Parts: sequence; structure tokens; C-alpha cells
Amino acid sequence: MDVLSEVLDVSGVRGSAGARIAAAGDWGAEWVRDRDAVVYAVTAGIAYLTVDGDVPMLLTTGDVVILATGAAHSLSSAPGADIHSCDVAAADEARRRGDLLRLGDGEPQTQILGASYSHDPAGSMPVFALLPPVIHFRAQQLDGNLADVIRLLGRELTRPGLATHLVLDRLVDVLLVEILRTWLASTPDADVSWWGVLRDPLLMRAVTRIHEAPGHPWTTEALAREVATSKQTLMRRFATFAGITPGDYLTRWRMDLAARRLRDTDDALVTIAADVGYTSVYAFSRAFRRERSLPPGRYRTESRPGERSTPGDDG
Repeated sequence: MDVLSEVLDVSGVRGSAGARIAAAGDWGAEWVRDRDAVVYAVTAGIAYLTVDGDVPMLLTTGDVVILATGAAHSLSSAPGADIHSCDVAAADEARRRGDLLRLGDGEPQTQILGASYSHDPAGSMPVFALLPPVIHFRAQQLDGNLADVIRLLGRELTRPGLATHLVLDRLVDVLLVEILRTWLASTPDADVSWWGVLRDPLLMRAVTRIHEAPGHPWTTEALAREVATSKQTLMRRFATFAGITPGDYLTRWRMDLAARRLRDTDDALVTIAADVGYTSVYAFSRAFRRERSLPPGRYRTESRPGERSTPGDDG
């Protein structure tokens, strides 16, 4: 069981190639705040990134930056450059559609690949909300895998071929995983959060058991036995690295799994409840309401635009 892959999947994380920027001379573009996470990889030249009006940050060839919470930002040829050199609405549309965005005049000297990652912000493991708002990796900080992905992206953009959009979207997914791997390896003392689970081998073994059998009637004692440790040690490690108890983790993961089933399938509540470890729809509905502030039936309706609830469907 690959815990990170499953969490990204259940959290609804979907990557897509964004604006491909080709810039020359004096140029600038800005983007408003967005709920999606945004990544830029500089494949040639330099650019200055300004986030929420803070001090401009120099990006050079090979640099990668992720704006985990989709903060308002601008990219430009120099600090304070005129951002009216392009249509802001067109720039935002290009980022969303993955179109080529030409900025400035002359032969392009700077090439930047943008990517965006949509996700379910209501999930109990909001992977992007728990990251620093801005993560910047210099080219010299990148390990072989992340650097290789950026080179592949650069080549695909320079020499597009058959199914280029498909290739870019797949590479964008790999890019995110490599960014997260690099961040985890470079910040061993990060704040206590869900990410702490991935930093501790004992917790990784414990949550892997949960992910393998979410419907199992786990207790903290039973989970501790599975990973050959004591209940006290397991609880202490969860508190130290993740800031929650094993029971909290189990409940939140079950509710995230249930939310995905409610959103994406027509499975009956009794089936979903049993699959995530509840012996009655009533008990499941109480737990779901506590986590999501909505009963399961109403959540199903509101997560599917255009559908209307039927009487007695609240669960």
C-alpha cells in the first residue's frame, strides 16, 4: 500500500499542465488567488516571482516553486516590471488551458512551465493546506529524479509531438510527487501535521495497516500489536509527529474514503458504512456528520452539481 499515492487520490488531487510561458525583453503577468495549487518550473532564462506583494524572488533555469494555497502572484522580467504588457484575463485563461503565453517582444529568452493541481479542500488530510504557502527549490538543490522530470518537461515543450498534452499531464503528476519527496527529505523538522506520518517509519507501518483494511475493527492496542510496539509508544509517536491520536487518523481516513464513494458512486449508504467499518448506517451517519458537518445523503447531493435530494436521503 502506497500511503501518499492513496491520500493524493482520495483527496481528489488532479494535475494539469498550465500556461507555457515564452517571454522576452520587458514583461510581466499576474494571477489572482486560486483554490488550486500552482507550480512553476523554469526551463530556460530567469524570472522574478512576487507572491501576495512580498519581496520578489529570483527564479533561474532549473528552479521549481510551488504555491501550495494558490496565492495571488506575478511573474516578471525584473522587480517592479510593468505587468500591463499582457492581458491579465488572457494570462489566467492560458494558465487554466495549458496554452502558450507569449510575453514581451522579441526572441523568447525565458521559458516557464506552469502547472495546477485541483483537490478537495474539505478533506481531512488537506495535503496542500498543510504545506508552506511557498516552497522554492534552487536547481542545485534538486536530486536526479526531480531534475530529470524538469528536463523531460522542457524537451516536450520545445519539441511537441503526438499526444503532447497527455505526456505533459502525466509528467505534471510525477513532478508533484518528486516535489513532495524533495520537500520531505529537506525539512525533517517541519511543523507537526499529517505530513509527519510520512517522516516516521513506525507511523508509516501503522497507517499502512489502516489503509490496507480501513473496515477492520481497529483499536489502538490492536494496531500497536500489528507494528510490534506498545500502545503508549504508538500514541506518543502519533502525537509527536502528526498531532492526533491513532483513532483520530482512522476516523478521518474512513470519512475521506466515504466522501469519495458518496461523491463518485451510487453505492448505498449501508454498503459504504460497512466498507469503512461501521455496523449501522446510523453510527456511520453520526460520524460523517461530525467530520463533514453534513449528513451523508446531503453531502452526496451537494457534491454533485445539478442533482437534487429526495426525501429521506439525508442518512
